[in-house]
Amino acid sequence: MYKIQTLNKISQAGLGQLDAKYTVSDDAKDPDAIILRSFKMHGMELPETLLSVARAGAGVNNIPIDKCTECGVVVFNTPGANANAVKELVICSLFLAARKIWQGINWAQELKGQDDVPGLVEKGKGNFGGTEISGKTIGIVGIGGAIGRLTANACQALGMKVIGSDPFLSDAAKAMLHPDIKAVKTDKPEEFLGECDYISIHVPYSSATKHMFGAELLGKCKKGVAIVNAARAELVDDAAVKSALLSGQISVYVTDFPNGELLGVDNIITIPHLGASSEEAEENCAYMAAVQTREYLEKGNIVNSVNFPNVSIERDSPMRSSIVYRTDAENTVGEKIHAIVSERNKNFDCEMAVRGGVGYALFAYENDTCNGACDVIRELPEVIIARRIRGDF
Repeated sequence: MYKIQTLNKISQAGLGQLDAKYTVSDDAKDPDAIILRSFKMHGMELPETLLSVARAGAGVNNIPIDKCTECGVVVFNTPGANANAVKELVICSLFLAARKIWQGINWAQELKGQDDVPGLVEKGKGNFGGTEISGKTIGIVGIGGAIGRLTANACQALGMKVIGSDPFLSDAAKAMLHPDIKAVKTDKPEEFLGECDYISIHVPYSSATKHMFGAELLGKCKKGVAIVNAARAELVDDAAVKSALLSGQISVYVTDFPNGELLGVDNIITIPHLGASSEEAEENCAYMAAVQTREYLEKGNIVNSVNFPNVSIERDSPMRSSIVYRTDAENTVGEKIHAIVSERNKNFDCEMAVRGGVGYALFAYENDTCNGACDVIRELPEVIIARRIRGDF
């Protein structure tokens, strides 16, 4: 029986993928796995029994990745599962930035109780004029990811000229973009931001990207640019944005991450973190998180991990060994593990890979035993976890 702890409300579309072999609760003791959304795990004591953490979403800055890695805990995310929902919010944000829609709505509400509201509307609507986005240029910073690609194609379909950058842009990702979209593999978006009427940010948060959009980069943008941030709050320097708004360098800043510094500031549109808040996105994310958790616990397969290499063996087998270990430059640890299994078993499948300083080995045996290989491997000082997985469990 596997025990799953949920740290947030998780859609039944996901939890329904976990059958009678699982017990799921928000207060599970000694869980084998955790599934969560936005709960902040930093400072949380990791249970010794914990094997995996699955984030029903793309960002994992609420999870102590380094700590999990040290303990041999695989961390999953669900890239692309909420991409369409975020894309739609970005498109909405572009219209909000261009047409003064939200300001007009707020003003119209203030007319309640006054005489001749239709007449007042006709007199006052001129204060809320705007522009169309068709024919304008948008820069997609992080065009290679699922959200960036979808946003780019949607903007192109709306008649915008689309330029994008991504330091990790693959040929496969580029092939999924409309042929009229100009996408470049670079970590220097300033090379084209001076052309853009709009900018949409779609890069992951890290120490390297913190305050990426600060005074220097904002100063290289086209004067009067509108910026949409539906990625991460920390990518943008709030003080620099407010200063740029005052100078007219930026016309509008739309963010999905409000804080006290941004509320009530003219031309800052604050959306209460609604990017992935659609029924469909929550179901998609929960489904992926649950399936990834199940695959790892029951088969040792790793897909969409942010801290471990992706390793899978597809064929059914009555017994598997799942090994997490600290590696070295020559990968001698992996060789030792493979040799131990080979000495005790003749017929098996093996997949091994390394990511950073972590190695992962998965063995699938033809028989229902590893002939003691796990017991020997577990004694190696570099091995963090060595577990047997019975295929009939």
